[in-house]
Amino acid sequence: MASWRDRLAGLARPRRTEPLPVRLDRRRIYVLPTRFGLFFGALLAAMILGALNYNNNPALLLALLLAAAALASLIAAHLQLSGLRLVALSADPVAAGHPLPLALLLHGAGARTRRGLRLQCRDATAWIGHLPPEASVEAVLYLSTERRGWLEPGRIRIETTQPLGLARAWAWFRPETDLLVYPRPEPQGPPAPSATDGAGPPRRDATGEDLHHLRPYRAGDTRGAIAWKPSARQAHLMVREYERPAAAELLLDWRSLAPLPTESRIARLARWVDEAEREGRRYRLQLPGQPVLGPAQGPAHHHACLRALALLPHD
Repeated sequence: MASWRDRLAGLARPRRTEPLPVRLDRRRIYVLPTRFGLFFGALLAAMILGALNYNNNPALLLALLLAAAALASLIAAHLQLSGLRLVALSADPVAAGHPLPLALLLHGAGARTRRGLRLQCRDATAWIGHLPPEASVEAVLYLSTERRGWLEPGRIRIETTQPLGLARAWAWFRPETDLLVYPRPEPQGPPAPSATDGAGPPRRDATGEDLHHLRPYRAGDTRGAIAWKPSARQAHLMVREYERPAAAELLLDWRSLAPLPTESRIARLARWVDEAEREGRRYRLQLPGQPVLGPAQGPAHHHACLRALALLPHD
């Protein structure tokens, strides 16, 4: 059941997602007294009543000065957020179950210094202690992840109680950005299937076994690779370059895991993709209703395979 805070948040601006950058103006900032502010207000009311009852002009003047300072702190708290801009938002995908670091780039326009900013999204909190005028700062929120697929960050709350702690000013960001969560790899299971393709053409490798050719020395070559005898007959150093057979390509096929339920298949394929990437092997991923990914290797292919697994329909 939604709490009263959630109901109030649903009425606050913005009510829909919005593209970046987003600027906070006076229509989006809300200000209310804190608990300390309410206590301070009650104390001022008691001072004013006492000063009027005893006709004490100095006490009345002090109470009115304190009341004016309290009212000024409401305006100052509002100005801490006014003109603040959320310029960019980014997050690298992580496996489900790991915290997802959501980076937000904030820019403080104007000539004022902003202090004590607090960002909150879901169950994550980040603090910005000091934001100079016309400067930018990056804050990171670590969001919890439970399921694979797209994660909507929802509303991002920014607030401050500066300068006196009597009032709390807050506003909301609601960027139209979805974050990707990779599937959780299977913790234990059988090794990846044997390669179905034969070995590819040999590739050059300094640690190979078969001599390929001699080439001139280049900066960074090890001394052990230098061919001293052929170098003695040349005017420059010669280096041996070897070759080793290319590793066979792996085929990671969805249909080969037919007895397993959907989520178990996804978890096992995610683990096999991670293993193949760590071992430096070329691999293909074949999923139902999708073109075959690969054969390839590297960060881009690794991301494409895990993204395809993450976006498969849930059970």
